[in-house]
Amino acid sequence: MRILRSIKELSSLKGPIVLAVGTFDGLHRGHQSLIYRAMNEAEASGGTAVVMTFDRHPASVVRPGRTPGLLTTNGTKISLLERMTVPALLLLEFTPEIAAIPADTFIDSIVEASHPLSMIIVGSQWSFGKGGEGNISLLLKLGEISGFSVVRIDPVKMHDHTISSTRIRNAIGAGDFDQASQCLGRHWLLGGNVITGAGLGSTIGFPTANLDVSGMQLPPDGVYAVRVTEGDRMLAGVCNIGVRPTVEDSAGRTVEVHLLDVSENLVGKELFLEFVKFLRPERKFSGLPELQAQIANDCVEARTILG
Repeated sequence: MRILRSIKELSSLKGPIVLAVGTFDGLHRGHQSLIYRAMNEAEASGGTAVVMTFDRHPASVVRPGRTPGLLTTNGTKISLLERMTVPALLLLEFTPEIAAIPADTFIDSIVEASHPLSMIIVGSQWSFGKGGEGNISLLLKLGEISGFSVVRIDPVKMHDHTISSTRIRNAIGAGDFDQASQCLGRHWLLGGNVITGAGLGSTIGFPTANLDVSGMQLPPDGVYAVRVTEGDRMLAGVCNIGVRPTVEDSAGRTVEVHLLDVSENLVGKELFLEFVKFLRPERKFSGLPELQAQIANDCVEARTILG
């Protein structure tokens, strides 16, 4: 899959260009239907399907402080698109300058760079341009002027309710991983890079990998049995999400995982956690010995669950 970083790079692709546009956070079943439609249209016309999205949620720029928790990192999104055999990804840096571009100017730049642009495919709620002024009606008018067609994909539903990133975030926030996975069409995975922690786990016999999950949607606080993917390996572990109330120097909400039967240093590695079962709420213990005993019990239970 070719990864482009600017609209001008569309000129390097074989036309006609079929563009699938959206935020695509989570790449859920609704997003997949839109992208596969673009790939089918491009195949029929002998052109190139391009997924266009952004390197961050647009709300982080236009509504700072009200950004929803992310379902996928850029790395995860790229990996999933590669599995879908998407030919090209246009991953734009979403900046205040991009946000300030008028809707018609934004589309004109895409038309100018494509040789030619034959189709833009979007979801029913997609908006674009300065202040979100662009909508389907404007896109249709611009298509008539510039010679490209517009396809609006209706929402995909499950159990009579629309599949959306918001629905999935709410499910994860409530610990309903089954619903989240059904909407995604795959297991929901929490991804994060391993960072250096305080090292307390090692002193009590249970070293943990501390994950940087900044900006990501998290499930409820507590202790979970998890399957962990690291590269080509599938590992078993116990994950704690919370504020570590037994430890006085706790630095806010953290995500850390103790890997069963693995003792290597994983700092700098990216881990993906599949939450298999909630074991217990996080709670404050009388001291480290009691915490140590409880973690040992958690590991036994997780080992039984994970096989």
